[in-house]
Amino acid sequence: MSEAALAGKREQTKAANRAAILDAARAVFSQIGYGAATVRDIVRETDLATGTFYNYFPDKESVLHALLDEAAAEIRSRVREARKSSHTIEEFVEGGFRAYYAYLVEDPKTFEMLRRNAGTIRSLFDEPTVGAGVEELREDLGAGIRSGLLPDHDVEYMAAAMVGAGFEVAVRMLDRTPPDVEGAVAFVTGIFLAGLSS
Repeated sequence: MSEAALAGKREQTKAANRAAILDAARAVFSQIGYGAATVRDIVRETDLATGTFYNYFPDKESVLHALLDEAAAEIRSRVREARKSSHTIEEFVEGGFRAYYAYLVEDPKTFEMLRRNAGTIRSLFDEPTVGAGVEELREDLGAGIRSGLLPDHDVEYMAAAMVGAGFEVAVRMLDRTPPDVEGAVAFVTGIFLAGLSS
C-alpha cells in the first residue's frame, strides 16, 4: 500500500474512532446523564480501548463540548438563515424559533441528550459554543434595527431574553410527548412580538 493510501486509511480510522466516541457519549449522556457518566461508560459503548479515548479527548467534558459544538453549529446555521430571509418582524422572530425547535425534534439523539442534560447545558451559556449563537443574534438584531425591520431596542437585553426564553421553552417542549413545536413557536413569538412592539 502506498504512503498516501496509508495516510488516507489512518485519517479514516481517526475520523471513525472520533465519531464512535461522540455517538457513544451522546447515548450515555442521554441514558444516565452527563453528571453520572464516566469515561469508562462512554468507552464501554464502543469497540475501542480506553486508551484510544484519550487520543481524542482529555475528559468527558471535552466530549460534551464537541457534541454541543456540532449541534450548535447546525442550529446556528438554520436559525441565522431563517432570520436573514425574513421580511417582517414576525418572520424574523417566528422563523428563528421555528428553525431551532424543528432541529431539536428532527435529531432524536441530540433531542434526548439535551432533554436529559438541560441543567448542565444551561450552565454552559457563557461558553463559546453557545456564546457564538448569542453573538450572531445580537448582530442580526442590530442589522434588523438598522434596516428598519425591527424597532430600536436594547440589543443586549433582547438577545439575552430571546436565548434564555428560547432555551427554557425548548426544555419544556422536549418534555412533552409528542413535542409541540408549533405551540412553542407561537408562545415565544407572541411574547417577543408584544415586547418588540411596545
